[in-house]
Amino acid sequence: MTTLPPNIEAWFAHRGWTPREHQLAMVQAAVDQTSALLIAPTGAGKTLAGFLPTLVELAERPRQGLHTLYISPLKALAVDIHRNLERPIAELRLPIRAETRTGDTPDVKKQRQRKSPPQILMTTPESLALLLAYPDAEDMFRPLRTIVIDELHALAGIKRGDLLSLGLARLASLAPAARRVGLSATVAQPNLLRGYLSKTGADATDVRLIRGRAGARPEISVLETRERMPWSGHMAVHAMPEVYERIKETNTTIVFVNTRAQAELCFQALWRVNEDNLPIGLHHGSLAIEQRRKIEGAMSRGELRAVVATSSLDLGIDWGSVDLVVQVGAPKGASRLMQRIGRANHRLDEPSRALLVPGNRFEHLECRAAIDAIDAGELDGDPVISGGLDVLAQHVLGTACAGPFDPDALYREVLGAAPYFGLARKDFDDVVDFVATGGYALGAYERFKRLKKREDGHWELADKSFARAYRLNVGTIVESTMLKVRINRGPVVGEVEEYFGSTLVQGDTFVFGGQLLRFVGIKDMVMDVVRGGQGEPKVPAYAGGRMPLTTLLADRVRGILHDPSKWPALPEAVREWLELQRWRSTTPSPDALLVETFPRGDREYMVAYCFEGRQAHQTLGMLISRRMERMGLGPLGFVATDYSLATWSLRSPTTAQLVELFDEDMLGDDLESWMDESSYLRRTFRNVAVIAGLIERQLPGQRKNTRQVTFSSDLIYEVLRKHEPDHVLLRATRHDAARGLTDIERVALLLKRARHKIEHRALDRVSPLAVPVLLEIGREAVHGEARDAMLEEAEADLVQEATALVAEPRAPKKSTRR
Repeated sequence: MTTLPPNIEAWFAHRGWTPREHQLAMVQAAVDQTSALLIAPTGAGKTLAGFLPTLVELAERPRQGLHTLYISPLKALAVDIHRNLERPIAELRLPIRAETRTGDTPDVKKQRQRKSPPQILMTTPESLALLLAYPDAEDMFRPLRTIVIDELHALAGIKRGDLLSLGLARLASLAPAARRVGLSATVAQPNLLRGYLSKTGADATDVRLIRGRAGARPEISVLETRERMPWSGHMAVHAMPEVYERIKETNTTIVFVNTRAQAELCFQALWRVNEDNLPIGLHHGSLAIEQRRKIEGAMSRGELRAVVATSSLDLGIDWGSVDLVVQVGAPKGASRLMQRIGRANHRLDEPSRALLVPGNRFEHLECRAAIDAIDAGELDGDPVISGGLDVLAQHVLGTACAGPFDPDALYREVLGAAPYFGLARKDFDDVVDFVATGGYALGAYERFKRLKKREDGHWELADKSFARAYRLNVGTIVESTMLKVRINRGPVVGEVEEYFGSTLVQGDTFVFGGQLLRFVGIKDMVMDVVRGGQGEPKVPAYAGGRMPLTTLLADRVRGILHDPSKWPALPEAVREWLELQRWRSTTPSPDALLVETFPRGDREYMVAYCFEGRQAHQTLGMLISRRMERMGLGPLGFVATDYSLATWSLRSPTTAQLVELFDEDMLGDDLESWMDESSYLRRTFRNVAVIAGLIERQLPGQRKNTRQVTFSSDLIYEVLRKHEPDHVLLRATRHDAARGLTDIERVALLLKRARHKIEHRALDRVSPLAVPVLLEIGREAVHGEARDAMLEEAEADLVQEATALVAEPRAPKKSTRR
């Protein structure tokens, strides 16, 4: 049985703790020199379990040099973990130096860390990529013995995870003795993460799986407001008075929302009812780092009663005093909800408390589905996506920045990265050729010739300037150009997207950082504002802010809709809504696709209840509109929600035409044709080109704006399409467009379901279930709370039409295709 050194045993006893089984198992894994994946609930001491083997080893055998590398998906989490780790190091009086290295670390400290590394270094995937690109990387990392990756589930399956996996593969060459440790609380498919940690890139058997004991089952409830349950809208501002009442009843509350715009609106709504002047904070990724650190510090000290936050606080930051987590809006995924609930309580023997606040009737069903999934112990599946060639191109350039490399050795090394395990040698060679020359079509331009080949066959940098450019542009997060927000020509309080700034005229007001601000002007990428103003304020929106609905929750929502025995547990308003739907039409079933058609005004509407998420529905809407045009139906437009897709046209499709509209073959020629004609591939190419280093967003002393980057990428895109259509970056673009950004796989699942059974209901008017998606039409141009106000006005007519208790002039046609 594993035992701890006497001084560490005594430290546990002094704190009133007993080492948990999974913590001792992690120490044993270190003794056995094996990598490990620890899955344990929040409050189980996961982070301590990850670092405990390091503390044991350095307590027994002190040494200099880098011993443990901790990698976090968030800079704030790395800082928080550093703060928490300092306490046991100090109390045990261990000769250990632990430091953080992120984009916020001063340059002087960064230089010192490379020359004299601490024993424990806490960093991010991007900072690791930078460290590996220095010529002295081998000297720094050779002594490394442990790599700890926190919140591993948040990185695997995305491009940041691709970059990290390539960094791990590089470390396997520089520090072959280093083992890997993954920490996570929410994992649906452990073997996928074990494969990610494996040095082979695929074989999960060399990574030990360690599970912590499950904690108390969380107490989760859904708020049933005194206010009328909205049919549409997702801000849930109507519920803020009752959320405030819950805040008053608890010591500390985190109010999670799904978007930054929603955070601003909910924060304002809470302050309007804050008659007791309770200290309530706001935290999201666009606020200035000083503002976020101020809020984090106040929470740590117990000075706030509540904080309204986005996913910026989803991961890891340990505030043991949080009594209640409030999720405003639908959770979108069971794993995401469990992650957020884990921010409360942090005690295994006591249940975490959570309150879900749906913004509309469909969201109430989604909240119920999430609770059912958690009760059943189900989590959302992890994505299986092959590594991006654009990320690989960035890694190849970074490797060359560290020194000449042998392409054969580098290819073998890259195969050890899980997302690149099956990488074809041709794809690798094409990537290297692109980094070296830009490819055939761009080979005449000197600016794209970043590598040169030596006589021994090794590749090296063509010029040192490419190393400087790499360090300015490293990373896989391609954000829109941001404008800094400066109040009264004083401190910068955060940033908004350049596009939002371009919509403002002098005197316009908007809400940001919990303040009402009046727009003055823009100069040198800085937006000058003053406090106050009049008129309906706008709320900045950010690209990609909406979270996608997971397949797990979508299936469960369909199950609730189809099973009336589950309806008695729903609020009266939702229950009546579904009863009216069943009377007017029918409810969607799990194994079929319900499609309703009905006239309204001079238009014919079609609503398909797909439940595959907004992105998948938007792709489907574009493809179906093309088919409707060919059929002569005269499509006029479409709108998508997470739950359904609505189109309107001059003529209504017949049942036979519906079968053709939803045929699986649309994912062949139709998809290719749409991609070629739309601007979608251009936008996707821009991101790929930035990540691959073809287009540099950051230049020494300046930063390109969105228009400059778009202009450059569009020109290159057209050149490649015309002269080298199989260019590696065009292949990467199609990969992203088809597999990631457009959710093609979920569209394919939907069409497969439709192939077996389309249930067509031809109605004489809108159905109750169709009201929410029709209310979405045209609302994108409306800002702030005016959105929900406009919905209330539009809702009355639609609801009256959908629920009118009059005899139907004709029986709805029921057509089924099996």
